[in-house]
Amino acid sequence: MHPREQTIFALSSGRPPSAIAVVRVSGAQAGPALEDIAGMIPAARVAKRVMLRDSRGEVIDDAIVLWFRAPASATGEDVAEFHVHGGRAVLHALFAALSSIDNVRAAEPGEFTRRAFENGKIDLTEAEGLDDLIHADTERQRRQALRQLRGLLGDRAREWRRQLIEASALIEAGIDFADEGDVPEDLLKPAMAKIGQLRREIEQTLAASAQSERLRDGLTVAIAGPPNAGKSTLLNRLARRDAAIVSPYAGTTRDVIEVHLDLDGYPVMLIDTAGIRETEDPVEREGVRRAQERAAAADLVLWLADDDGEDARPPRPIGEGGVPLWEVRNKVDLSSLEDDGAKPGQLEAKPGQGAATRYFRISAVRGDGIDNLVAALESFAGAWFGSGETAGITRFRHRNILRESAASLAKTEALVGQGDEFVAEELRISIQLMGRLLGRVDIDDILDSLFKDFCIGK
Repeated sequence: MHPREQTIFALSSGRPPSAIAVVRVSGAQAGPALEDIAGMIPAARVAKRVMLRDSRGEVIDDAIVLWFRAPASATGEDVAEFHVHGGRAVLHALFAALSSIDNVRAAEPGEFTRRAFENGKIDLTEAEGLDDLIHADTERQRRQALRQLRGLLGDRAREWRRQLIEASALIEAGIDFADEGDVPEDLLKPAMAKIGQLRREIEQTLAASAQSERLRDGLTVAIAGPPNAGKSTLLNRLARRDAAIVSPYAGTTRDVIEVHLDLDGYPVMLIDTAGIRETEDPVEREGVRRAQERAAAADLVLWLADDDGEDARPPRPIGEGGVPLWEVRNKVDLSSLEDDGAKPGQLEAKPGQGAATRYFRISAVRGDGIDNLVAALESFAGAWFGSGETAGITRFRHRNILRESAASLAKTEALVGQGDEFVAEELRISIQLMGRLLGRVDIDDILDSLFKDFCIGK
């Protein structure tokens, strides 16, 4: 039997031990498996308390079972659920009992969701929304993923595809009845009006959704600067835990250290880089190279230096290419500079460098000015991400297909007058692109890439 036709099972709740564990079974053998182990099949969607037994009659657990008959189930197949006590021994015994049944096997990552997709229970954009929801780290990411899971983009794409098919039918009818006087012109006009409106809607969606991919991927902030400036101490202070080794010796950080932060619901990747200096140590030199590379690719650079140190400019390519760079002067608690009236952490123009430069004075050890720096980071993140609350495009795949769709519709409009057959053919391309967005045509490679990253049991 082909693996797609086999019945699958997996733990669908948290890892053991736990108070209760949920084991799902999906496929043609779900009913026989439930009857073999529970001794009966309850009424659909009615919880039933039973004693579970293996093939030798040995008791596995006192449990609750549920039955969902196809197609009214999460996967569109027959589905059984076992709600058992969440001990490892209980789960091991239940898995052994299920595995002993012919054509029943453990599920691969994402296989339940893939079957739901293949059976028409969800479209590809909803499956991608579920993937985003599983991996959401912040509240804003969760809300965006939930909107995607509810079909925000998929519903619009289905409506766009429906209208494109209607327009195509009008044009095809015009071609079929081309010998009947003015009929083609009457059919072409409403079709092209519909196509023009759809193109504008897609273009507006592309423009409004530019920030959604950013929210999904997160903002990258690099802490860079000379050795022993307190970069690791600042990272630990912002992360509120000891994520990086702190040492009084220069060159301690040899590689890039990454920490995920939640700043007012915005996902931020904070990077602690090696101290940037000339060195003969090949390991440290590689760390400096990586530090410069990551800082140059970041969305924001915090250039950290001692408060009473030299006003060194960051080396190339840091600070170039339009990447914002904030100068953060650390160790104000040890500074020998006279008080210039600026409070630690105050945002101000750096003298002689223009109003665009962000300048802070902090103590990463003592905490002076950290609240102001965090508030500025939250404000920067809010402006960088934008609202994104109504956007539906969360992946490059979505954006790429919609761009192709808009271009194809524009080409369709440009072909008017050059032959209705050419218009109809170009419109077929637009319809196929919408099918790809929903996952209905030419998407096997996308499916393999998407579902392999799901957790087992989902």
